[in-house]
Amino acid sequence: MDYEKEIGRLKQELNAVILAHYYQESEIQDVADFVGDSLALAQQAEKTQADVIVFCGVHFMAETAKLLNPTKLVLLPDLAAGCSLSDRCPPGLFKQFRDRHPQHFVVTYVNSSAAVKAMSDVICTSSNAVKVVSKIPGDRPILFAPDQHLGRYVMKQTGRDMILWPGSCMVHEIFSEKRVVQLKVEHPGAEVIAHPECEEAVLNHADFIGSTKQLLERTKTSPKKAFIVVTEAGIMHQMEKASPEKTFIPAPPTNGCSCNECPHMKLNTMEKLYLCMRDRTPKLELPPGLGEAAAKPLKLMLEWS
Repeated sequence: MDYEKEIGRLKQELNAVILAHYYQESEIQDVADFVGDSLALAQQAEKTQADVIVFCGVHFMAETAKLLNPTKLVLLPDLAAGCSLSDRCPPGLFKQFRDRHPQHFVVTYVNSSAAVKAMSDVICTSSNAVKVVSKIPGDRPILFAPDQHLGRYVMKQTGRDMILWPGSCMVHEIFSEKRVVQLKVEHPGAEVIAHPECEEAVLNHADFIGSTKQLLERTKTSPKKAFIVVTEAGIMHQMEKASPEKTFIPAPPTNGCSCNECPHMKLNTMEKLYLCMRDRTPKLELPPGLGEAAAKPLKLMLEWS
């Protein structure tokens, strides 16, 4: 089957928009109407005029689209495409954490469930976390969840002290500092670019730190001709498309692989994308009453962005 052709046909039939994260397989990125990071995808979901949103990403991303479009059909090719950060911050434990600090302003990373978002004051992404935290009045203490490494990076950038939830991303936490240093020795002219979800020891070797989109933009504007990329390898497809004359070297994790991929993101395939559009399932559903509470801090983030 020509999946690309059939997906295009179904897109017209459904009046659908296909949104894809940078970490999706390259063929999915190439059939998507918009490819971006979490912030850009949320902004696209908020303003789309399509009747159906097909989200090629992980569960919390499709959930975000549903929060912003409660009356629209939101499809996810594989409902099992989860997120280690979200999984490591269960709502029950997060409520206990929040209840211990009732005076704190709660900033929650978008990589979280709708139930956790509903207990938050504002959401952030890696693109806007520094901006969001900077907008909080200086006399308000802050809780930051669920990524401790992003939170620690934001603390250094803003000078704000925050209580951090002890979560981390299974992809970004296993980049090897030793192997990044080895790559720097092997490629002395390369620029090291890293995502702030990485551990601080790895970030200390980076020449540039930023969100997935910011890393992509950096490769376009930097005069360097080679880059050691310390984030999920899916973004390299867009980097290579934008700058074919440049070289991109994936930073390896500690598990012996040559690059680092998110197993959840890679659950989505072209076949599953086709089938979910053909069958109008699996679709995102939210428990009654949760959507409005979770959408409030999400919409505040979009206003502040």
